Amino acid sequence: QVQLVESGGGLVQPGGSLRLSCVAPGFTLDYYAIGWFRQAPGKEREGVSCISSSGGSTYYADSVKGRFTISRDNAKNTVYLQMTSLKPEDTAVYSCAADQGDYYCSRFSYYGMNYWGKGTLVTVSS
Repeated sequence: QVQLVESGGGLVQPGGSLRLSCVAPGFTLDYYAIGWFRQAPGKEREGVSCISSSGGSTYYADSVKGRFTISRDNAKNTVYLQMTSLKPEDTAVYSCAADQGDYYCSRFSYYGMNYWGKGTLVTVSS
């Protein structure tokens, strides 16, 4: 069973930055598309960003374009989500998910993603 583990969440002031990491101990992420999803209290889960298995394609929700950057380091078996210019509305639990193809990830279709982490809480507040 593949288990993803997120880290890097925390409390940050508006305008601040955080970098989230997603790893899979004992499992190689090289051939998987990785997506970041978030869920705020009382709201539905939404896709934030996705990176293709090759790393050649990246996708962003309109709400985070220009502020968030997704990247992957296959040597470290890690996918990152660099978040800048954070806003209170970015407050949510952020989870990473993996899938063997790019289809669901690129469309932010969380129901199609096979493997998930438990999430890390990001709170943007002054």
